[in-house]
This record gives sequence, structure tokens and C-alpha cells, in this order.
Amino acid sequence: MSRRTTAIAAALSVLALGSPLITACANPLATNSYDSGIEKYAQGNYQGAIADFNQAIEINPQYANAYYNRGLAKHDLKDYQGAISDYTKAIEINPQFADAFNNRGYIKMNSKDYQGAIADYNKAIEINPQYAVAYKNRGAAKVDLKDYQGAISDFNKAIEINPQIALAYYNRGVAKSDLKDYQGAIADYDKAIEINPQYANSFSNRGVAKSYLGDYQGAIADHNKSIEINPKNADAFYNRGNSKNRLGDLQGAIADYTKAISFYPQNSIAYLNRGIAKSKLEDYQGAIADYNKAISINPQNAVAYANRSILKEKQGDLNGSCSDGKKAASLGNNQNVRWLSSNNGAWCRNMR
Repeated sequence: MSRRTTAIAAALSVLALGSPLITACANPLATNSYDSGIEKYAQGNYQGAIADFNQAIEINPQYANAYYNRGLAKHDLKDYQGAISDYTKAIEINPQFADAFNNRGYIKMNSKDYQGAIADYNKAIEINPQYAVAYKNRGAAKVDLKDYQGAISDFNKAIEINPQIALAYYNRGVAKSDLKDYQGAIADYDKAIEINPQYANSFSNRGVAKSYLGDYQGAIADHNKSIEINPKNADAFYNRGNSKNRLGDLQGAIADYTKAISFYPQNSIAYLNRGIAKSKLEDYQGAIADYNKAISINPQNAVAYANRSILKEKQGDLNGSCSDGKKAASLGNNQNVRWLSSNNGAWCRNMR
């Protein structure tokens, strides 16, 4: 079993100090509060920024930029509904506010409202056909909807407008990988890394693509680099473990799965794969413990039931083995379905 890193990155647009979109109702006091909010936002003082934007809005209720930037601050404080409300108000005041549509789409996408996100990105692009970030973000939403060709088209457009957007190459690489175009994906990850040599996820994803092409040593080298850049990259440890497993370095694989689990304890597949490596080393108790954990995290993990069934049979626990085998079959594990219907599985099939 292997799991690719398929993270899709999007982006918010931030209005800078001194770049107001609405000037007709300008008020010096409102502008001073607004500018103070921008400065506090840049310093990471989001609550202070919100207080200043509140004051600017109180003075000038038609201050679209103040609503917009208050939405940014609320987003950073994880008040997503509050942020959407502010972006919506900014759009109500200024229906041509492309950045507000983009950022509202970003929150909708992260909330898995992909169609709503695409509608907002469409509007941002309609207002500004050269909005590279909106094309990139719309492509990301299309990937989540498995519209990989549509996503690639959007990433192509983003790159055409701005060839230096590393995220666009990275996300296009993800889409190509989902289409099993691993060489194309590697070329895109190469470009993302050329633009941003510290792009840890691009190294990790390139490593995954290389592993699909059987280049496990090349994959490990990329995961090593990803980990060097980000020592807490759970996916890089997990995927490096998979490549080590393929090369027969079982102890090294176990160490990497253990590290991945330490950063992300809910990774049921890491427990499953660590169990497989332990089973190969004939550490059956350790393997069963990992399969137990994988199942506790994801009770629909058919492979964990199937593998645990095999080990329980080895240990003479026929009732437990049969129970797990039947469970794996009920979850759609074809190997166990065939086994139960075969002569070899007759003893379990007839067990009550």
C-alpha cells in the first residue's frame, strides 16, 4: 500500500497599505484606522487589526477595503464564517472586487464547497482575466472534483500569465500524477523547485512520482531533501518508508513509519504499512498491534483485517482469523472474497 502526497495549495490575496479600492467616501479618520489595521495585520496582531477595521467601518460603513481586510484577519484567526461575511459585504459594496471573490472562494474550497469556490473564482476571472492566482485556485478546486484536465487547463493559464508561480507548477504536477503522467508531474515539480529551492512538498511529491516509476533511490533522495527542509514533514517520512520497504530496508522503513506516526498519529495507512514491514521481519505480535491500531483509526481498512487474519491463523487463533477474513471480505477485499469461496477457505466459510 502506498499513499501519495496530493496536497493542493491555493492562495489569498492581500491588499497593501495605501491601495484602497473605494475612494469616493474617503474619510481621513477612517483611513487612519484602516492604515493602522493594515500595519497591525502585517505584524500578526490580528485582533488589533480587527479592532482598527471595526473603527474604520463604523466611521465609513461603505469602506469595502476595511471589510475585505477584516475578512483576512478573521480568516487567520480561523473565523471562516466571519471572513466570508466580510468578503460578501465587500462585494456588495463593490461588485468588481476580484480579490474578495478570490478569497471567499478560497474559504469555500477549504470547506469542501468546491462548486461554490469555482463560482467565486469564475467571477474573479471575469472581472480580471489576467488574475493568475484565481486561475490557479480554480484549478485546485477542480482537482478536488477530479476534473484533472480542467485543472491542468487552469494551471496552464496561470503559468502563461505568470511563469514564476511555483504553486501552479506544483499543483499541475499533482493533477498530472493523478492522471498517471508521472514524467510530466516530475517535470512540473522540477520547475517548482527551480523557482523555489526550499519547496519541501515539491521534493516529496517528486519522490512519490519517481517511486511510481520504480526509481526508489531517486525517491529516497527527494524525500531526504524534503525532510532536510522541513524535518516535521510527516508525508516525506511516510513515503520514504514506502521506498525503503520496496528496497527491502525493512528496519529503515519501520523507523520512517514510526516518525511519520509521531507527527500524524491518525495515519492509519502508516500503521498498516509498518505492520506489513514487521510481519516480513516475523514480528507478528508487533504487526498485529499495528493492524489493531490501523483498524481503530479506520474501521473500514479491509487490508488491515486481511493481514491480521493471516497472522492470527499463523498463531493458531482460528476463530479470530476467520472473523477478520470475513470482515475483510465484507469490506470488499477481493482476495478474501476468493479465499472464502475456495476449498482453502472452506473451514472458515463453514465456521459459526
